[in-house]
Amino acid sequence: MIKTSIALLTGILYLQNTIAQKVYDTNEPTSARSISHRWELDSSTKRKTFTITSYRPVYITGGRWSSNPNERPFSETPGYTLPFRVDYNNYEAKFQLSFKTKLAQGIFGKTGDLWIAYTQKSHWQVYNSKLSRSFRETNYEPEVMLNFATNFNLLGLKTRMLGVVFNHQSNGRTLPLSRSWNRVIFVAGLEKKNFIIYLRPWIRIPDEDDENPEIVNYIGRYEMNMIYNWKKLQLALTNSHPLTFKSSNIGRGRLQFDAVYSLLWNMKGHFQYSVGYGETMIDYNHNQTTLGLGISLIEW
Repeated sequence: MIKTSIALLTGILYLQNTIAQKVYDTNEPTSARSISHRWELDSSTKRKTFTITSYRPVYITGGRWSSNPNERPFSETPGYTLPFRVDYNNYEAKFQLSFKTKLAQGIFGKTGDLWIAYTQKSHWQVYNSKLSRSFRETNYEPEVMLNFATNFNLLGLKTRMLGVVFNHQSNGRTLPLSRSWNRVIFVAGLEKKNFIIYLRPWIRIPDEDDENPEIVNYIGRYEMNMIYNWKKLQLALTNSHPLTFKSSNIGRGRLQFDAVYSLLWNMKGHFQYSVGYGETMIDYNHNQTTLGLGISLIEW
């Protein structure tokens, strides 16, 4: 079984690397791309529609450690709490795949581009033989977005993009472990030289059969990505917060730090640290600290 798991892990790494090399445009270092390049905002960066390009980071983490594995997921909604504990290992593997493609451009004259995107993140208990090395959680996140090129200054940064997104995120599971939500997300992309910020406040769309009614009070009502590129190094900080300061919400939200460094050939090492709630959908109301080490294929 362990040989099969290692072979599968190697296969996933090979597949993601193949996608990164053959599907994404890797002629230029990803870490050097501006917002304009990534989102094709200028005439010099425009590509054809239906060209698959990178969206969020693509990586595989062979070793991820959690201070507090979520052994009994619960929800505020009756019927969505696991009635027993699962003996999860503190160590597991994690990988993420993400891409986007443009459906239409210049919808409103010279501006207005329509995109679709897809991100998938999996957590694999590959070191847990007691659970047959099963996958603990996989999240699926399709998006439809409308972006507009901009060019004005804000707080010393150049605002290069504004957009609106319809986002669905779920884990594709049945009761009592099913988790999902839909959001309308507003996006602003700002940059200055090697420094990039993405601001993403959102409004949750109400759900009659709410599987996770308090999710915005744990994960938050916005996300901010700050990225800095320096030579062979990329540093990224991601933060989310409920934006309410009730005593029950103090200390909630999430903070994630990523560092990627080019090693040799086309290999890039990836370190990830996170603390807080909502690393995955099943963990939306579960607090933990995680550390991960692996390989990066595509960065911000």
